[in-house]
Amino acid sequence: MSAATPVSGERTFLGHPRGLTVLFLTEMWEMFSFFGMRALLVYYMTKRLHIGQEYSSLIYGVYAALIYFTPMVGGWVADRWLGKRRAVVIGGATMALGHFMMASEPLFYPALITIALGNGLFLPCLASQIEGLYRHGDPRSKSAYNIYYVGVNLGAFMAPLVCGFLGEAYGWHWGFTAAGVGMLISLVIYVAGSSHLPPEPARMARARSTEPLLDEPVRRQLLFLLGIAAIVVVFRGAYEQVGNTIALWADVGVNRQVTSSWSIPMAWFQAIDPLVVFAATPLLLARWTRLAKRGVDTPSLYKMAFGAAVVGLSYALLAAVAGWTEARGVPAHWTWLVGWFVLMTLGELYILPVGLGLFGRMAPEKLRATCIALWFFAGFFGNLLAGALGTLWSKLPHGGFFLAMGGVAGGAAVMLFFVGVRVERAERRDNAASSAAVTP
Repeated sequence: MSAATPVSGERTFLGHPRGLTVLFLTEMWEMFSFFGMRALLVYYMTKRLHIGQEYSSLIYGVYAALIYFTPMVGGWVADRWLGKRRAVVIGGATMALGHFMMASEPLFYPALITIALGNGLFLPCLASQIEGLYRHGDPRSKSAYNIYYVGVNLGAFMAPLVCGFLGEAYGWHWGFTAAGVGMLISLVIYVAGSSHLPPEPARMARARSTEPLLDEPVRRQLLFLLGIAAIVVVFRGAYEQVGNTIALWADVGVNRQVTSSWSIPMAWFQAIDPLVVFAATPLLLARWTRLAKRGVDTPSLYKMAFGAAVVGLSYALLAAVAGWTEARGVPAHWTWLVGWFVLMTLGELYILPVGLGLFGRMAPEKLRATCIALWFFAGFFGNLLAGALGTLWSKLPHGGFFLAMGGVAGGAAVMLFFVGVRVERAERRDNAASSAAVTP
């Protein structure tokens, strides 16, 4: 059976192969464990382990960087030796072990390393199986990545509510244990549903003797994807401020008071992003489906450029609000921050899941996990850039800082648009040359 043929035949769930449901639920519970542990990490270090704030932030930053770095190595190992399914199982089991190790204080640092290593095998190899569920040219494959992205956000939404509550109410170790249980549920779902997943392609080590590893078309594809990843790094420099300077502004620049005796907790604003993903994704997919039936299929790069532009616009509007309130010495009303999250997330839906889908479709079959890892690797450099840009927070007026972030996202939008224009022109030339070649 070809890897491009749905392994579940004609049996579908909500119009998509049942394997997508397996991958959706597997990723949802993995994200539950990941974000559940992350929600407790800094509090655990400062309150339980009594590590200073600056050193705790440094540890957190190194851990986050490793989470985005290890998939590059793990994807290569999976493509070359292990295969995607075996890599997911090994990586998931390793991550579960790491989460349970977090319950033991002497194993704190080994636990972080264990989770990062397991993530390197798990993360790229799960998402890289989506494309194999569909026949070549199946239009459903584009929306599949948006559906998968909902699973990511559903897990991210549940995690602080469950793991965070258990950690704060009953003890940090209970929260970490809940994260480990979530990872085990993820593994059980994946193994139980493996019959609905695409077959393993021939791995590079076995195919080397019969065909070149990187021929000219493959090299062009990889260079193209590398260029897109570089632009996404720029975009993430602005996007990743959500958990950094936006959180700081929610503390010092926003009036969160709702009644005389209750104000909105700062962390609750972080839940708006996944909530908007849940609400907007079905509407967005329905719109794209209607347009496709009318013959309108916007190229992925144009969608990504539009998404980056919307994120840039959201920062520009936030800059106006922050500048106006700063000039008058009053905090902004909390509804402005809610509105920013809604607009920003709508832009996010046009770039992050769409970009993941682009990498999945364009990746050479024998390098698919590696290419998906390249997409996540952009998050490594993107977070480093976001951290560097975040140092400007204390040096600029808040309005000026948000305007600068809007410029960063807008710059990424311009670059994505012009790359899309060049790709479209190149495709037209290729089509014209092909037509001329077959014309008698």
